[in-house]
Formats: sequence, C-alpha cells, structure tokens
Amino acid sequence: MYLGHDSVMTSRPILLAFTVFVLLAGANAAAVKAVLGEMPPFWSAGLRFVLAGGLLLAYMVITRRPAPRGRELLGTVLFGVIAFTLAYFFLYQAIGDAGSGTTMTVLAIVPLLTVLLSVVHGIERPRLLGVVGALIAAAGIVIVALDQVSLDVPLIAFALLIFAAISQAESVVIVKRLPPGDPVAANALGMLLGGSLLIAVSLVAGEPLVLPTEPDTLLGMAYLIGPGSIGVFMLALYVLARWTASATSYAFLLFPLVAIVLGAVLFAEPVRPSFLLGGAIVVVGVYIGAIYRPKASAGEPEPDAVSAEA
Repeated sequence: MYLGHDSVMTSRPILLAFTVFVLLAGANAAAVKAVLGEMPPFWSAGLRFVLAGGLLLAYMVITRRPAPRGRELLGTVLFGVIAFTLAYFFLYQAIGDAGSGTTMTVLAIVPLLTVLLSVVHGIERPRLLGVVGALIAAAGIVIVALDQVSLDVPLIAFALLIFAAISQAESVVIVKRLPPGDPVAANALGMLLGGSLLIAVSLVAGEPLVLPTEPDTLLGMAYLIGPGSIGVFMLALYVLARWTASATSYAFLLFPLVAIVLGAVLFAEPVRPSFLLGGAIVVVGVYIGAIYRPKASAGEPEPDAVSAEA
C-alpha cells in the first residue's frame, strides 16, 4: 500500500489515537452482546443511537456546526437510514448467535464491498485487484461459515452479518455520491434518525421497552453510547484528518483481532484453527482488493481509497 509522505512520517500521538480507535471499535461487538443479554435488539440499538446522537447534537450546537441543507440534507437522511437503521437492524439480530469474533471478521469485508459497490454505482472503474481480492475474501468467508456451522451457529445469523456489511458499505457509497456536509452534524442527525427508526421497528415488533438494570448491561450500554460511538467517531475524524483514507482503513483488518480476544475472554467463545485460517484469508483478500495500491509513478496522484466508517 502506498501511503504518501504524510502518512509514513507519522507522530506518536496519531499512532496512539489510531491504536485506541482500533481497541474501542473492536470492543463494540462484545459490548453489544452483553447488552443483548437483557435488552431486545431493536430497542437497545435505537436507544444507543438516540442518546449518542443527542450528545453529538449538543456538541454540534455548542460549537456552531452548520446544519445540512439541500443535497447535503438528502445525503444525511440516506446516510442515517442505511448506516444506522439498516446496518444495525441486521447486526443486532445476528451478533447474539454469531459471536464477537465472527461478527468483526465478516464486517472486515466492508472496505472491499465499498470498492465493489462503487464500481456498481459508476463511481470507480473496475480493478483487477478488486476482483482478485473479492474472490480471496469470499473463500475466507466460506471457511468461516463452515466453521460456524460446525459450532451450531445458525446460517441466518451469518447471512444477517453479510447484509449488515453490505449496508455499511452502501452507506459509504452514498456519502461519496451525496456528501452530507459537516461530519459531526451528519453523524448527529444520522444517529438520531437511525435510532428513532429502530425504536419504531421495536414498537412494531412488540419488543419490551425495558431499561438496563444488570451491571453488565449498564456497563455495555454506557460503553456503546460513549467510547463505542462518540469516542470511536471522534478518533476516526482525528486520524482521517492526518492520515490517508487507505492508511486509516487498516483498522477494519484489526477489529477482528480485538473482538476474538474479548469474545474468548468474556464469553468463552471458541477460537478454532479453521476460524483463524478463514479470518486470515479474509484479511488478505480485503487488503489486496481494497487497500493495496501499487506505488504511483512520479507525478501521478495516489488513487483514492475507502474511508473507515466508525
């Protein structure tokens, strides 16, 4: 991967921010699983984003960030519906059965899916490396799926994770086509919209609107609202402002490592050789198809890459 001079010559504060970003985001799957032990999926996801969005909205007002209008408002609405409502509609139904490690391994294909969907939408030209990477990542996903079947993980949970990854990738493409403007405003309004729609789904599904009472649930929800949503988002902004998008995309490949360790420690989730093999193949496929860029010749601009969505 060609990072450019600014990315290679990085400082310790940026490396520290990137490391904390990876750790916080990688732990989200474990926190979600803890919350789902007491709270139903749609209600807990909706409550998480409404509260996190409300805090970001307060920050937006205090710092006088501009509100989106026109095409920016349309982009913000689509971003909220796809990135938060659809993605987490699928994700929260799956993670209880799939486990933390599997969840983050499947979501590691988001950068690659974004590249492929960008081609479908006509934003980028098809690349041979993208096709090769997709095939390699698909082989890894098949290995992970077969491993999970042997552990009695429902295939529906695995399918839901794929749909969640597609939704997250599509949200990045939407942002490219219809930039929502100020990122703080976009995430504040997107979280509020997505969270409100998830609460509406919860009401239609007849979920009990219970508030967390167990210590593990309270801790998990507090984590998801603060470090897991606001903290991850702010750190992603900090790193993206100082690194290339392709460099920041490395985070997607590191999230599964954090999730696998936490899943094994907190929930005694099994870590088998076939799972590790499949996960490693997915990482290689994503790197080849979405992140690796041959070093540009002198005078040629560096190809744009997929930005990391927290």
